[in-house]
Amino acid sequence: MKQFAQCPKCRNANAQQLSFTWWGGVIGPKLFTHVKCQTCGAKYNGKTGKNNTTNIIIYFAIVGIIVFVLSFVFMMIMYL
Repeated sequence: MKQFAQCPKCRNANAQQLSFTWWGGVIGPKLFTHVKCQTCGAKYNGKTGKNNTTNIIIYFAIVGIIVFVLSFVFMMIMYL
């Protein structure tokens, strides 16, 4: 079992890495070492022990921009 940073809520290091989340699918949790504390259920960054909210917002913004650009390119190709 991997060793993760302590939970920011209960200070327990007993955590399990998540394999899927609604915001990141299968890529996001691996990218940010998103783990869930087995004691209190808090979800956090397993490397730093901090909340992943900022990382999730940045991830959403980047994915949104990529989808927008690809949609724009696809529409330009279809209408030319």
